[in-house]
Amino acid sequence: MTAMAAFYHANTNCWRSSAALMACLALLTAPCLARSSDRQKPMHYVASYTRAFNAPNTVSILKGKVKITQGTLKLSGDLARLYLDANTQVARILVTGHPARIQQLDNKQQNMCGEAATLDYDTVHEIAVLSGHARVRQQGHGEFQGDKLSYHNLTGMITGQAGPHHLIHGVFLPQAHPSTKHVANAAASNDGLRDNRRLTKPK
Repeated sequence: MTAMAAFYHANTNCWRSSAALMACLALLTAPCLARSSDRQKPMHYVASYTRAFNAPNTVSILKGKVKITQGTLKLSGDLARLYLDANTQVARILVTGHPARIQQLDNKQQNMCGEAATLDYDTVHEIAVLSGHARVRQQGHGEFQGDKLSYHNLTGMITGQAGPHHLIHGVFLPQAHPSTKHVANAAASNDGLRDNRRLTKPK
């Protein structure tokens, strides 16, 4: 059974009369857990310019063709800020770009990728907040677009928020059912047997 959620642009005049109203939506997809081993891997980065600190409670700045990797987690953009906590661990990564991008494999080797003008990644709670023409795609599950999307890596849940003149757009992909394939194959096999009997029927 196909489950599809598609939300289209509302009447502009209607939205203008209530511009303060923000449309919010929570979309719970099938479990799509982040790759747990990524958190234990070292974090690497490349950039055209860097001002980095390896000290508690500091902020490191990366500029120009920024790429950050940690296991299967990949972030990229034009400018990035890395926030280190009191234990000198990266607790937050703020990336901006045209667009800023995030990509990661889950424990089932399925890919999640997203892009937006701004990407705010909480490495402690593993929540990525994408703002400004945000888009998130989950391999085998669906695609979501909105002004602001939050992707919860640990649960696979996406929450979305629309601006005053738009709505969230989303699509849930259907799952393949082995039983359906079996019935279709059996029907095709029976048709083939009937055809053979007709051809071999004695005259």
